[in-house]
Amino acid sequence: MNAHAVDEFEEHRRHLFGVAYRMLGSVSEAEDVVQDTWLRWRAASPDDVRSPRAFLTTVATRLAIDRLRSAQRRREEYVGPWLPEPLVTDDDPAATAELADSLSMAFLLVLERLNPVERAVLLLHDVFGYDYDEVAAIVERTPANCRQIASRARGHLSGERPVRSRPAQEDEQRLAFAFAAAAGAGDLAALEGLLAEDVVLWSDGGAAHRAARRPVVGRDRVARFIANIARRAPLDGTFEFVHLNGEPAMIVRTEQRPFLTMGVEIEDGAIRAIHSIVNPDKLRHLAERD
Repeated sequence: MNAHAVDEFEEHRRHLFGVAYRMLGSVSEAEDVVQDTWLRWRAASPDDVRSPRAFLTTVATRLAIDRLRSAQRRREEYVGPWLPEPLVTDDDPAATAELADSLSMAFLLVLERLNPVERAVLLLHDVFGYDYDEVAAIVERTPANCRQIASRARGHLSGERPVRSRPAQEDEQRLAFAFAAAAGAGDLAALEGLLAEDVVLWSDGGAAHRAARRPVVGRDRVARFIANIARRAPLDGTFEFVHLNGEPAMIVRTEQRPFLTMGVEIEDGAIRAIHSIVNPDKLRHLAERD
């Protein structure tokens, strides 16, 4: 393979990862899909490639559909709430542009209601802007069928797809830092002052790590849950403020290893949702930031 073909693939790498991550909700599996797509690209005959972007997106999407079918069966047996693997978006232009909302934990969780083909059609058309003829070629359906699939998918998500106004950046940062300080100190009163009355916290620990088996709802219960986490956190833990999935968040590390992530959704001057992940399998890729 010549250098031009390598450069062509690298030009589309971010896009391919974006499609695969939104399909799978997993950084590690999305990276595997990109790598497998590269292998198919390297082995492809020039006669098979009329459009590099179309070819690569088709391969990546079909690989993601296959992986998602297997993953959905595993998620049905998952212990406690399942959350996507957190994605650091501080250096991702898409996180601050038009694709930001499609990276949020709330949106990715809503997508879990869809089957793999519905998810692919909705993402390709509504998020990435492919027309139905292009989507049809990728998922091997007719354009008319893809319109029906997209309509059905939107129906499944009716009333569930998150629509909210983001606070000004300075207000978001101020509230997020105050939350990080209160959470780190286990300050119950300070936490309660930052949380919406109907705040919801999801805690993903998987089978091997202690976490809430159901969403925690309400200001008092969530504040006490976070204060309890602070008491159990390693004494040598360090806190890093980042953006995960386009939302303000913190990573707690111990001995340079990620121990916990906690991202927050802010609306109307209060924290309305918190996503906490302690499953070590979902945090392993964050160690690469050390």
